Amino acid sequence: ALPVLEANLALTRRYFSQENILVAQTNFAACLSELGRHDEALVLKRDSYAREVAMFGVSDENALMSGNNVAVSLNKLLICDEARTLVGDQLLPAALKSLGADHNLTLKLNQVLATALANDPKRTRDDLLEAETIMQDTVQRRRRVFGPA
Repeated sequence: ALPVLEANLALTRRYFSQENILVAQTNFAACLSELGRHDEALVLKRDSYAREVAMFGVSDENALMSGNNVAVSLNKLLICDEARTLVGDQLLPAALKSLGADHNLTLKLNQVLATALANDPKRTRDDLLEAETIMQDTVQRRRRVFGPA
């Protein structure tokens, strides 16, 4: 699938609009991630996020999802400080303001933040307690909003 997505991205960059390019680039980055090539995927995800923010603003749902994708890759590469800063300082405040605390994407961002706190090689006991508190709140909200699993 990777060669097909790579060719699709090349064609899309040549003939289609920025929105189409972002979709093709996101799909290619997702495939790279699935193959464990997180460092390559991160480069594309960062670019997609920067373009989304430039085109639509940080509070746009697609920009927030792109930012979430960046943070997930950062967590997988154990660049947890950056993931924590991105989610905690930029994405989560924007998601809370534009989508609300119970929106699925806001809940995902909370989960990504908790993962960054828990998986950080330099984590402290307080980081683990904060991660646990965030996850407990997120699970309660998910159950309330989406029902029991």
